[in-house]
Amino acid sequence: MYFYAARQPILDKDKNLFAYELLFRDSIDNVFPEIDGDEATTKMIEASKFNLGIGEFTANKPAFINFTLETLSLGYAKMLSPEEVVVEILETVKPGKKLLAICKDLSDQGYTLALDDYVHKKVWTHFYPFIKIIKIDWKISSLEDIKEVKEAIANYPDIKLLAEKVETYEEYNQALELGFELFQGFFFAKPEMVKTKSLSPSQMAMAELLYETSKPELDLVNITSVFERDVTLSYKLLRYANSPIFRRRNEISSIKQALVTLGSGELKRFLGLMFAVNVNPDKPSELINSAMARAKFCELVAQDISAPVDASIAFLTGLLSLIDAILDETLETVLEKLPLSQEIKEPLLTKKGVLASLIKLLELIEHAEWDKTAVVMKKLGIDKDKVIKDYNEALAWADEQSQLANS
Repeated sequence: MYFYAARQPILDKDKNLFAYELLFRDSIDNVFPEIDGDEATTKMIEASKFNLGIGEFTANKPAFINFTLETLSLGYAKMLSPEEVVVEILETVKPGKKLLAICKDLSDQGYTLALDDYVHKKVWTHFYPFIKIIKIDWKISSLEDIKEVKEAIANYPDIKLLAEKVETYEEYNQALELGFELFQGFFFAKPEMVKTKSLSPSQMAMAELLYETSKPELDLVNITSVFERDVTLSYKLLRYANSPIFRRRNEISSIKQALVTLGSGELKRFLGLMFAVNVNPDKPSELINSAMARAKFCELVAQDISAPVDASIAFLTGLLSLIDAILDETLETVLEKLPLSQEIKEPLLTKKGVLASLIKLLELIEHAEWDKTAVVMKKLGIDKDKVIKDYNEALAWADEQSQLANS
């Protein structure tokens, strides 16, 4: 069984990954309000305990999970450890003595509690000693609303404010100035500012290698010459090819030997990892992780659709679908500089074709817009269960690659 869930990153004020919120559905077909909060939470707990562990889905970061009064009363939160869950009390739950007793009990046992889509009412002050996070919907909250909440929690320094639905860097900076410490939204997946700059020789070498490896047949002469022009890349390639995971009997000592030994699949993954990690090391790690997950998802789904799509091309298209945010330039400007095939450039620029539909499907899943995914899947002719399997596998692969890069 697979989670029918999107995970949305929650970042701290330094744009480091703090946690994920899991936006759960019974399946891609079942969209709220067809499944209520009780059932969604129940199925999430069931899946995490008896099928796929939540830690595997969130790279061992805490998972924000919505709880209703009913699911809290049934003790479902305690089926997960305090380290793996943030108990998010839905905005539909009314404050009362029963809820207060539950919150105190969970807090005493080390659980982190959050109030979802908070709108201030004086009665909630009784809960503040047990609450660690208050989520505020940035789209619907006024400055006066935020100031009211800040005044209410002034005597509770342990409570952090989380700005939800932050979509631009301007909104992120505004929330930061207002004292928010946590941020949820896709501001990090858009260019921070548009500026003109030239790509470094190393970035250009990487782009050339991505282009070469997107071809059906590898041109070892061309690829070798690109590596030989970049000492840092050559060193990393040789180190990777000689790593213990490949269990080589003899040490690999030349670029050509490393390329032949790795083969196209491993070479493509190596270059994808190097690109994602090194193209702009100042960007949030979650943005790089998202690019890697997109690459793997597109590669996996490309093998399942009826239309003839090269998996290598799909991988690179997914990888480059966030290149504008990674380099803080418009997509048009970036792609104009990169020596990439039209098969990759066209779907990213025109938003048309099979690969563009794959990117669109990914964006809908990432934003948990489940009601719109069915249309795209039908257009691509792919099974919904296979899609969610590929999505989960892509997330796990990206998390693994990220851990390898930072180890």
